[in-house]
Amino acid sequence: MTTEINIADTKLGGNNPIYIIAGPCVIESEDIVFSAAERLKEICKGLGLPLLFKSSYDKANRTSLNSYRGPGIDKGLKILSDVRSKFNIPVISDIHSVDEVKPASQVLDALQIPAFLCRQTDLILSASRTGKPVNVKKGQFLSPWDVKNIIDKFTSTGNQNLFITERGTSFGYNNLVVDFRGLPIMRSLGYPVIFDVTHSLQLPGGHGSCSGGQREFAEPFVRAAVAAGVDGLFIEVHPEPDNALCDGPNMIKLDDTEKILAIVKVIDELIRGS
Repeated sequence: MTTEINIADTKLGGNNPIYIIAGPCVIESEDIVFSAAERLKEICKGLGLPLLFKSSYDKANRTSLNSYRGPGIDKGLKILSDVRSKFNIPVISDIHSVDEVKPASQVLDALQIPAFLCRQTDLILSASRTGKPVNVKKGQFLSPWDVKNIIDKFTSTGNQNLFITERGTSFGYNNLVVDFRGLPIMRSLGYPVIFDVTHSLQLPGGHGSCSGGQREFAEPFVRAAVAAGVDGLFIEVHPEPDNALCDGPNMIKLDDTEKILAIVKVIDELIRGS
């Protein structure tokens, strides 16, 4: 059993129901973010699953210089703050530098360190010193046991509010591979482990100047990860993924989310013996 972490009024880890982190990849507009937040809250409430709403104010690691990055930290945090107050759900977003930690921590309920930055010591320590819960996404270049070094850095400040997200391993050639052995290996280190369903289905740079994806495999990936006993799922959703400005090919259609999460709940209850 992993450490239990409090995120606002929700609980992650321990023997709690599987935790859902979901939302559009990047903030495209207030309307899209608000409609996604409202629908996700309705779905998760109906299924009795905790929800942490995610959308990025900036995507700093896009494939192309011309790719859409988001509205930026000031406007983006304002929109996420409005989601938090309007729908009474906790919010999380990516941070990319030490300078972003303070303003982000004043708005967000949890901070997220992107996979490509998971070894940036100063960023990890700065995020940890806020005392906030922090999600560190395991780099595509790390083995599961390498996560121990991330944990040691983060907890050196005394903050234990850490969770780790698996998002696939890169071997180049525009593809990612998920080794499901890594999920129990990482959980054995004592902290909650999240499986990022949609980014694990990404084909990095697969369309030349942008990434591709294979959302058609989302449901079997969900089944496998929950059966492996993860503490939560990270799922990016969008009302119209084919028209999304970022990561559309691997995002799940908002209208399909309830069906997938209903399957999640059944498998999770079987695994936990509830």
